[in-house]
Amino acid sequence: MNATKLMKSTLFPLLFLALWLPHSAFAVQIDVTLDRTPVSLDESFQIIFTAADTPDDAPDFSPLEQDFSILNQSQSSNTVFVNGNLSKTVQWTLNVMAKHAGQLTIPAIKFGDDVSQATSVAVTKNVGKKGINSDSELFLEVKATPETSYVQSQVLYTMRLYTKSKIAQAKLTEPELNDAVIEKLGEDSNYNTLYNGTNYEVVERKYVIFPQKSGELTINPLELTADVITDTAPGFNDFFSSQTTKTKRVVSKKVVLNVKPVPSGFTGQHWIAAEQLDLKQEWSGDTQQVKVGEPLTRTLTIQAKSATVAQLPELNTAKASEQLKVYPDQPVLQEQKKPDGLLSLRQEKIALIPSQAGSYTLPAIEIPWFNTQSQKVEIASLPQVTITVLGATSSSEATLVTPVVKAEKSKSTSKKTEAKPVQQTQGQPHRSYNKWLWAACVFFAAGWLITVVYFFAKRSAKKPVMVESESDVNVKECIKRLKKACANNDVEKAKEALMEWGHKQFGVTSLGAVATFCEARLRDEILHLNQILYGKDAEQWDGKKLFQYFIENKARTAIANKDSSLEPLYRL
Repeated sequence: MNATKLMKSTLFPLLFLALWLPHSAFAVQIDVTLDRTPVSLDESFQIIFTAADTPDDAPDFSPLEQDFSILNQSQSSNTVFVNGNLSKTVQWTLNVMAKHAGQLTIPAIKFGDDVSQATSVAVTKNVGKKGINSDSELFLEVKATPETSYVQSQVLYTMRLYTKSKIAQAKLTEPELNDAVIEKLGEDSNYNTLYNGTNYEVVERKYVIFPQKSGELTINPLELTADVITDTAPGFNDFFSSQTTKTKRVVSKKVVLNVKPVPSGFTGQHWIAAEQLDLKQEWSGDTQQVKVGEPLTRTLTIQAKSATVAQLPELNTAKASEQLKVYPDQPVLQEQKKPDGLLSLRQEKIALIPSQAGSYTLPAIEIPWFNTQSQKVEIASLPQVTITVLGATSSSEATLVTPVVKAEKSKSTSKKTEAKPVQQTQGQPHRSYNKWLWAACVFFAAGWLITVVYFFAKRSAKKPVMVESESDVNVKECIKRLKKACANNDVEKAKEALMEWGHKQFGVTSLGAVATFCEARLRDEILHLNQILYGKDAEQWDGKKLFQYFIENKARTAIANKDSSLEPLYRL
């Protein structure tokens, strides 16, 4: 009776748990993002809901109407099938305007049983734009943040085009600044805003600028040439005639940057200016129980916000020895373009193989960097690591002895059986059995031998694919010689290595020709080297900068988008 009551008392909770688990354990994640922040009270912006799979039900956006006016909304989905895995994302895009200024909350939205996370947006009052004629059909606004920065630190440059007339097409120049790296961030964003009671359509475009020298640097004004559609009186011929346009040209203001040099208090060998920097490491196994001859992989990762990937230094400081071999892999370099700038990552994998038992200490890693938010020098560090290597076991010898002992016992037993007169009449069946046993052994041995021969033949056939080509080896040797020459400030050796590298990569035979194939900073350094070599006055040369720019050029060439041309703001 007690058992029956117990079953009844536990059956309902278990049934409820079984019904509840699918909803809680498999809830669909729904992310909320904004196309920009902060936003003005009189301009529209987008709220984007992205679900990692199809949610439980259609969304209920009514909670948004307390603080926002929903102008329009759209839905899209994307399904991708990669390596046998099917992934699907569903996205809802809402174009909204805030009803009042302040720090407004975008509430959690229900998608049936699935719910998005709440987030917030800063909404500012529209205080008007000075120096702009309210009757202008279109005008440009540019802004650099911050205008006072440090050399090689990020400056966010924002361009906004305001239009109240329809435009057939437009062409906009790019920001220009000598001795700087300039990159466009993502796609243009479009929204509406009110200025002096007039509605304007806004096209916003963002760039990141990394000045490469200190001092006052001027970003030249942007120039826009646009074909504006003029209003015409309706008539019979208008249906067959093409649109009437007039060409207008507007120019933005110039922006002056005050770029400071590297602070005197910075003592690091490699200058890094960033908003945030993280350094971490991972191990493939237990560092205190490593066996002789077995590899242990160390993964070092450095990630910086508002810095280029070329600014991130080499992390592996472990030196190879006879007892501990070090095999570094090619570093992984990544650069992501975010709305507020670049996010860069460098990852290095190093295989460590000990050949002798004992303890090995890897030195601590310290990366000094300058925090552009706090205006202070900080140090990202990893403590020293001691690896304990254990000796190899000898259990394999005992395993090899066991079959021999069994074979001897079997052999002696066989001799005793033959001595018995009773079993003489049974000798023929035993001999027949032994013949079949030997035939089976020979057959399996032959099959095993054929398999081994095939495996080694296939492995030998694949080996040439893994061998580097002679040209790749030669290029690497050129880079090694260039690194050594730059470290020793050897002008002649650096020239020889650069010319050999340029000849193998581009088929040119002079430093000036090599420079034309490189980005601005490396090009200038090569030309400076050329000037020292052939100039009248002797000059002390520092090769560290040239090799640094050489590595940056190599890294950026590998990851940058080759098509840097900007598409027009409007198309026909």
